[in-house]
Amino acid sequence: MTMKLSKNYWEERYQKGEIGWNVGNITTPIKEYIDQLTDKNIKILIPGAGNGYEFEYLIEKEFKNSFVVDYAETPLENIKKRIPDLDKNQIINADFFELEGKYDLIIEQTFFCALNPEFRKEYVQKMNSLLNPKGKIIGLLFQFPLTTEGPPFGGSAEEYTALFAKDFSIIKMETASNSIKARAGKELFIIFEKK
Repeated sequence: MTMKLSKNYWEERYQKGEIGWNVGNITTPIKEYIDQLTDKNIKILIPGAGNGYEFEYLIEKEFKNSFVVDYAETPLENIKKRIPDLDKNQIINADFFELEGKYDLIIEQTFFCALNPEFRKEYVQKMNSLLNPKGKIIGLLFQFPLTTEGPPFGGSAEEYTALFAKDFSIIKMETASNSIKARAGKELFIIFEKK
């Protein structure tokens, strides 16, 4: 059985600067979704947040009930340096699969694609358990052929539908029209609502 990529694996990637997924700011599809949210009190989680640019944007926009979780400590320390006034409870250094709590919205940004594909069913179950009724997963999933080499690991709309449709209503899943240039045509923007 293939193991989860370890905490040390991710820590080493950050320490060496091997973070090709790191765009350096919030990506446009997620920014535009956040910009149309009106309820600033919703509880939001960003799993596998990395350097947390989406989280930083949420805090700037006064979504004060936002949280990040990551396995690696280095990116979380980077967030703390950029946003020094944060409540320390908003930054969680833990394994996502051991996380507790309930959220209204979970933002998916290069976390799903970083997991070994054999953990995808477990990911869906965990997302389901972390969301309040009618809670949503929004964000981006890659659409390129699934390979054994990764991360990132690819996938397709058909695979994602098969994985999520039992527990989630698929509100939207379409090729993102506003991806960054390097990811143009390779990202699906998703909104999945817990049934």
